[in-house]
Order: sequence, then C-alpha cells, then structure tokens
Amino acid sequence: MATKKADAPSRGRGRPPKFDRAAALEAAMKLFWERGYEGAYFEELTAAMGISPSTFYNSFGSKEALYEEAAEFYNAGPGSFFAKALSLPNARDAVEQLIRVAAEALTREDLPAGCMVSLAGTQVAPSLGFTRTLMAGHRALSEKVLADRLQQGVVDGDLPEGTDAPTLAAYFSALFRGMAVQARDGASREKLLAIGLVALRALPSPAG
Repeated sequence: MATKKADAPSRGRGRPPKFDRAAALEAAMKLFWERGYEGAYFEELTAAMGISPSTFYNSFGSKEALYEEAAEFYNAGPGSFFAKALSLPNARDAVEQLIRVAAEALTREDLPAGCMVSLAGTQVAPSLGFTRTLMAGHRALSEKVLADRLQQGVVDGDLPEGTDAPTLAAYFSALFRGMAVQARDGASREKLLAIGLVALRALPSPAG
C-alpha cells in the first residue's frame, strides 16, 4: 500500500509579498523630499522602498498616488511639529514655540534639510500640474490653521482686538518658507532660530 506523502507547506498564489508599509512610505517620503516628484525615478523608488514593481502597483496604484500618500505621511510625522506647537494654550507662546521647533525640524540630521511641503511642486511641467495643486493645498491649509489659531488668540486676549490674523498668518507662513530655503542652502539651526525670533516682533502686544 502506497504511503501518503507529507503535505507541503501551502503557499499563497497571486498575492504580493508582505512588506512594512510604513517603512516603505518613509523611504518614498525621503526620496521625494530630497529630489522632488520628477527627480524621484520609479526604479529608485522601488529600490528605496524595498519592493518589486508589481507590489508597488498592487499596494499604491501609481506614482502620483504614492506621492500624495507620502505627503500625508510627512504631515503626520516630521511635519507634525506644526500642529503640536499651535496646541499651546497661549497664542503668543504657540508662535514662539512654532519658530523654535521649526528651526530644529528643518535641520534634522536624519532627514533631508528643509521642508517637504514648502517649495514642492512650484516648478513642474504642465503635465504634472497635480503636484503643484496638491502641495499648494497643503500650504494653504497650514496657513489657514495658523490664522485660525491667531484669531483664537484675539478672542482669548493673547492678541489685541483688530489684529489681522489672516495677514499675520501669511507673514509667518512666508517666514517658514524662507527658513526652509535657508536650511536647504545649509543654514545652521542657530541662524534659523535667530531669523525666526526677530519675526516675533511682528506679533502685536495685547492692550493693557
């Protein structure tokens, strides 16, 4: 009587191999951050992420979709200092803290210099207009969040009545974009902090 062969370990067919999605996204984020959308070539992306082309398409769909997800990953990770600083109870303290942590975040040694969002998509081919629209939306949202926080500071008495919160937010947004460029050009953390602290003088003092 023939003996029954031992069952071989079952293997899933047609399924992409498992991978660490967060680690892959972090790798993609860094590459996009360093080189921009156009400068991050598909072969380099898959190599940095440690995945095959088929796994890439099965998991992310397209380079465009990956870029959008990488931007969200940035905002939830390295860029999360923005929301954390603005959560301080006093608006003036929040802005000062934002300047201090921005100087640190823009010059981290373990990440590309500057900010992934600040200048991304400002110079792209017409066919890649989606990157300009996407990143401009991220920048506009950050400015609105800052304006809302400053307006709340007016309500709380941290800033005087009549403070033009939207214009003040636009001013500080321009400051942070400039700090990001300075960081990209090699400016030190100390220089960025000094620049930011000078800008604090733009905050009007509360009456009384």
